[in-house]
Amino acid sequence: MNKIIDILHSQPRTIITLLLALIIGGVYSYVTIPKESNPDIDIPIFYVSVPQPGISAQDSERLILRPLENKLKGMDGLKQIQSIGAEDYGAVILEFDIKIDNEKTLADIRSKISEVESELPDEANEPKVVEINFALIPSIIVTVSGNVPERTLNKFANNLQDEIEELDSVLSADLSGARDEMVEVIINTSKLESYNLTAFELINAINQNNKVVSAGSVESENGKFSIKVPGLFKTIQDVYSIPIKRNGDITISLGELAEIKRTFTDQDDFSKFNGKQAISIEVVKRLGVNIIENNKSVRSVVDDYTKDWPDVIEVDYSFDQSTNIFEVLKSLEAAILTAVVLVMITVIAVLGVGPALLVGIGIPITFTISFLVINLLGMTVNIMVLFGLVLTVGMLVDGAIVIVEYAKKLTERGSPRRDAFLNSSKRMFWPIIASTGTTLAAFLPMLLWPGVAGQFMSYLPTMVIIVLSSALATALIFIPVIGSLWGNEENRIDYTTTDYEKTLYGKVVENVIMHPFIVLISALILGYIIMSSFIKFNNGVDYFVDQEPEEAVIFISARGNLSLYESKKMIEDVEAAILNVPGIENINTKSKIDSGGSPADQQDVPVDAIGQINIELLDFEKRRKAREIFDEIIENTQDIAGINVEIRKVEGGPPTGKNIRLEVTSANYENAFEATKFIRNYFDNNLQGIKDIEDTRPLPGVEWTVNVDREKAGIYDTDVSTIGSVIRLVTNGVLVGNFRPDDSEEEIEIRARLPKDERNIDQLDQLSIETQGGSIPISNITTKSYRDSVPNISKLNGKFAFVVKANTDYGVNTDQKVDEIEKWLADQKWSEDLKFKFRGADEEQKEAGDFLSKAAVAALALMFIILITQFNSFYQTFLTLFTVILSVFGVMLGILITGQTFSIIMTGTGIVALAGIVVNNAIVFIDTYNTNLRESRDPIRSVIQTSNERLRPILLTTITTIMGLIPMATQVTFDFIGRDVLVGGITSSWWVQMSTAIIFGLSFSTILTLVLLPTLLVMPYVIKNRKKLQAKNQEPLKPAQEI
Repeated sequence: MNKIIDILHSQPRTIITLLLALIIGGVYSYVTIPKESNPDIDIPIFYVSVPQPGISAQDSERLILRPLENKLKGMDGLKQIQSIGAEDYGAVILEFDIKIDNEKTLADIRSKISEVESELPDEANEPKVVEINFALIPSIIVTVSGNVPERTLNKFANNLQDEIEELDSVLSADLSGARDEMVEVIINTSKLESYNLTAFELINAINQNNKVVSAGSVESENGKFSIKVPGLFKTIQDVYSIPIKRNGDITISLGELAEIKRTFTDQDDFSKFNGKQAISIEVVKRLGVNIIENNKSVRSVVDDYTKDWPDVIEVDYSFDQSTNIFEVLKSLEAAILTAVVLVMITVIAVLGVGPALLVGIGIPITFTISFLVINLLGMTVNIMVLFGLVLTVGMLVDGAIVIVEYAKKLTERGSPRRDAFLNSSKRMFWPIIASTGTTLAAFLPMLLWPGVAGQFMSYLPTMVIIVLSSALATALIFIPVIGSLWGNEENRIDYTTTDYEKTLYGKVVENVIMHPFIVLISALILGYIIMSSFIKFNNGVDYFVDQEPEEAVIFISARGNLSLYESKKMIEDVEAAILNVPGIENINTKSKIDSGGSPADQQDVPVDAIGQINIELLDFEKRRKAREIFDEIIENTQDIAGINVEIRKVEGGPPTGKNIRLEVTSANYENAFEATKFIRNYFDNNLQGIKDIEDTRPLPGVEWTVNVDREKAGIYDTDVSTIGSVIRLVTNGVLVGNFRPDDSEEEIEIRARLPKDERNIDQLDQLSIETQGGSIPISNITTKSYRDSVPNISKLNGKFAFVVKANTDYGVNTDQKVDEIEKWLADQKWSEDLKFKFRGADEEQKEAGDFLSKAAVAALALMFIILITQFNSFYQTFLTLFTVILSVFGVMLGILITGQTFSIIMTGTGIVALAGIVVNNAIVFIDTYNTNLRESRDPIRSVIQTSNERLRPILLTTITTIMGLIPMATQVTFDFIGRDVLVGGITSSWWVQMSTAIIFGLSFSTILTLVLLPTLLVMPYVIKNRKKLQAKNQEPLKPAQEI
């Protein structure tokens, strides 16, 4: 290895050229690399749907779901099967492990479906299989509103949609709140009766006249020619002129029997923006596209296209994710720069300006190399990547500090700069390799973190590994070469005249090493006191961190068979109550439920939700806390009768849904239903400290059924399909054709139905159908009745399943509530087939806790291998790992002092990371001790000498690591561009617990290490030679002249 170092130092121009190339590549990578807020979590979920018109939920479960479940349940990597049997269809949602091959799995699912198709009902339509990508959520919403006719607003919005979709970076731009056009044929029943016609005859006439008929071909001496009879409708007049019946010399046209008009489909949803009727265009970018550049392009296209629009039509932007990401990146970049400044101040104070600048050069070099690497790996810049930089700011200079500090010492002894840095690289090569390796060993197991949380958090260890590897190359290659070329010679210091024992720290070490048992027992007692206090006084456990939101979704729920008019009135009452609440920037109201991107969000939509209001809060610096805004919204809406309002803040981090999710499963539907009902009653009446309680039992409802007497229908030579078509005349109409008008690019449906006042249940008895024996009322062959409806049946892994869900009140620990519920469940008598399981945050928390425990063991095992290789001593290896235990005591102390909860993900990750950080000081200390011992052959002299020599670098590397995390722990950063102090922030709360864990753990471990490590290193020698050492009156110890 020394030869390689010699070769590198002999080619400084080559090294500098390589360095410049890496820096240029890194800067280019950072500018061009895609940027996003949260990591793109690819959750492999596939949706299989089998439509069958007319099938009930019970029959769907029996005839569609069971065959699908039996066929699909054994697939490799399948995590769970969620099944839904509903009216008119059956569906299966398959969730797989994160690491599967999506394309192969999709092909396997389609193959399985092909095999099971023969077992499905003959009336079922062809199954459809699609992959669901929850990352495809709108990156920006463009809203078009104005006091103009609906057709005008639709036209402008549709044209703008087309312009946006032409952008290469845009995957889709979907309209919300816009109704489709249609041609409505409103049948005049009185005129039909006067001409002795039925509605069915009229429908057939329309169908027969909207066709292109191929009449064959003719051949002549001039060639062969095809003949067609065009009959497709082009205008409303074409529809109006359809001949229906001949009455003598008079032809009765459709226009004489019905009112024909071009209108819109019945409104089944609506959209409003800040209280105004609007059409929203939800823009989704393509995967891997830079969201900031995409949204900038969208705004540019919209501004350019709409500049000549009438003033009466307004265009607004809302929920622009690029703005949020820009603020997040700005906040984290400020934290990184603040950390760098704090680290540099510390290094300058200890080493002086020249060596500090040399150490400081390593920071931008490391960062640029790191960005080049992540760009080559196809990663994006997100909050986890940037926090990886923040986390490593203090650590990445450790190697550079050791190299520069040792080279400084050599130059002070008279060595030329080139020789000093060359020898420093050789002497500290393996200690730096070992210390970096142990740090990487702590993060390597985290790459194997399973599940959603693992994919979310994987960016952090990946980034730390990349940065520290880059820092290793910087410290061992680039810094020594630069140091040998640049800088002044140090003033020479004669270390032989320095009495190490006369320093305060030297005296402390000299005293404590003579009493190893007292020191060790004192440390263990202190650790026991801290651990006991933590167990007794801790504030509980959380899965993730509670973050200040920027957006929220308000679900409005109401029970009953409500019409759109009734639902709209209730939703608008809620909207009016929150329009003027301070702190809200934009309000997007709609009746169409769109819960968000994650599966947890999808599952947590209230079953009785009738609409939602998406709210966008003002910038964090311009408003009060979100919790205060939400409290005011609840207060303003609590007196609105008949509705329930639930506020769901849009969370960052791994998606988990509501705080408490208790799943109830059974092979018996009634058992699961009644148990869920009993648990819901307990939640409502006996469980304190929770809110937003709901369950997934289907809503009670009423449905009308028209039962066909198949025997009578056969006598009249008619069937269920024909009767169903006639009944549609009183609902949404019979689709009788399509036509494409000259002023539209889309086909428009033609639907026939009765006048609005005749579209009711009683009208069913008045409908007639044409048969071989003439026209008869359908009431002759049908009966109608109503019954309680079961709109859907949910299953999980083949069992009937319901979920009882709730959120905890502010300040209430979820983990404690789950324990309370578990104790209550254990005290009840349940049917043996009932199973209970906590899903969501509790499930993820347990999985994360189990993994992090295993990751810690794996990290310690990897460190053990590295240390035993470095020291070739079991005793010194165990001493080094003992510092990890000390750091855990420090974490506990920090949590108690700050009053924080223990976050499974953030605090747990901090502890695992800490294991790799704290051993670095011990590695360099023990390595120097072994070197001194080989020269002096005196353990006591060697340990005191080592203590004094390593005090400065140990304190310096510890303080720089802590300083690098101070901005995150205190949530205080300085914006160097805007020259402003930033306190708090939209994502700063994420990192407080992890930063606090590392700061307190490292500080506590370092303080005890400086006392314990030298004591335990010589403890065997002191115990063996105690009498000799006590009797001997030693002279002041001097270090060897050469280290």
